[in-house]
Amino acid sequence: MKNVSNVFWITVAIVFAAVIFGVSAPETFEEATANIQSFMTTAFGWYYLILVTIIVVFCLFLIFSPVGTIKLGKPDEKPEFSNGTWFAMLFSAGMGIGLVFWGAAEPLSHFMNPPLAEGGTAEAHKEAMRYTFFHWGIHAWAIYAIVALALAYFQFRKNEPGLISATLKPVLGKSMEGPWGTVVDVLAVFATVVGVATTLGFGAAQINGGLSFLWGIPNNFTVQFIIISVVTVLFMVSAWSGLGKGIKYLSNTNMILAIALFILMFIVGPTILILNMFTDTIGGYIQNIVQMSFRIAPLNEDHRSWINGWTIFYWAWWISWSPFVGIFIARVSRGRTIREFIIGVLLAPALVSFIWFAVFGSSAIEIQNAGDIDLTSFATEEVLFAIFSQMPWSTVLSVVAIALVCTFFITSADSATFVLGMQTTNGSLTPPNSVKLTWGVAQSTVALILLYSGGLQALQNSLVIAAFPFSIIMVLMVVSLYRSLTKEKKELGLYFKPKPRKTQQQSK
Repeated sequence: MKNVSNVFWITVAIVFAAVIFGVSAPETFEEATANIQSFMTTAFGWYYLILVTIIVVFCLFLIFSPVGTIKLGKPDEKPEFSNGTWFAMLFSAGMGIGLVFWGAAEPLSHFMNPPLAEGGTAEAHKEAMRYTFFHWGIHAWAIYAIVALALAYFQFRKNEPGLISATLKPVLGKSMEGPWGTVVDVLAVFATVVGVATTLGFGAAQINGGLSFLWGIPNNFTVQFIIISVVTVLFMVSAWSGLGKGIKYLSNTNMILAIALFILMFIVGPTILILNMFTDTIGGYIQNIVQMSFRIAPLNEDHRSWINGWTIFYWAWWISWSPFVGIFIARVSRGRTIREFIIGVLLAPALVSFIWFAVFGSSAIEIQNAGDIDLTSFATEEVLFAIFSQMPWSTVLSVVAIALVCTFFITSADSATFVLGMQTTNGSLTPPNSVKLTWGVAQSTVALILLYSGGLQALQNSLVIAAFPFSIIMVLMVVSLYRSLTKEKKELGLYFKPKPRKTQQQSK
């Protein structure tokens, strides 16, 4: 294949070795990933919490800093996509499937097994919503934002190739153009493959869960294999058509379906409770965000286990997704200022996520409290459809939800093939279709192996493992970006300037 880099061949070899291991010894593979994951969360939980909090603070600093006026591109460049399409694309790539998969299941799980309160109580309800907002709020989007900003800044402002390694040159110099740069890019590509494969696994499991709940189709690996195979063909067709057509149209379709499902649920669900819980939880989230950001429960094993299984898992998930989402967001954000970019990526999607969880989480907990059905008896991927069964228009809601997961599935995989193609062809903005095809098949194969070897738990284990090495690269990216922005601020004379006082004559 033309134009491919060493990163392509090295990462393909690593992915191939992992696939062979997973197929030949699935139980050993699951056990090995579980042991490594346990060590990571136990030994480095503190590190994840501190790192992600620092990233949030740095993003907020950039919003108010004079460097916020710097444009990601030439001074006269205009954004390639409208605000609506831009938002739809970054949101669909960022966490589309996750919102549908966990929208009802996570608040319900926290309600029954809260981090601090007694399960099933009013306090547990508030905690459940607050921690769900925390896991899907500004911390998650700050991780995406910092990687995307570094890539967009160095590529469009400094004319560097669109590679993770290129963002580290202010710190590590020309070594990023040699073997060490290859190592950095291999880690980024591998983290992307595992992160996206994990999400595809969640999506396949939920599509299977919906089909099983509605029409009795078996919920097993064989059906999930068929689902992933069919969707792989569909997203490869989309990837073939390019960024401006396939991904753009699918992203807009995602938003239409998501809005339709949201409005239907808001109408048929406990509307007043949803509005009240959204308002109350926003307040609780803001009040407790510092405490939640650093909470690691060093003296309580049960509480620490909860944090490892949820907060640390999520921070690892977002980190493992950040090369993919970051590169994709950077690619579609050319022409925007740093301030506009950070506000758009950090705050707008987080607010939409809050509204989404208020609707689906409150509905799930209200149905559980009613006692007509025990939602906890269903598999995670079936919880949403069990909720729909208790509401008017249940079949319509279920069909829209399945369609939404399918389009999010296709969009995420489609975007990922484009990003992986960029990263393994020296940052090309138009990677060859043959490279995208290879990565599309690789993603789907890894998703199948993870489902085969240990189901959803194997997916979660692999995420935490893949995220750790890339988290170190993220530390270097923050330092590199700060150095470069500080230098440019001095060159452009960007400082906080007090407003000149009006003279008596001017005020007349």
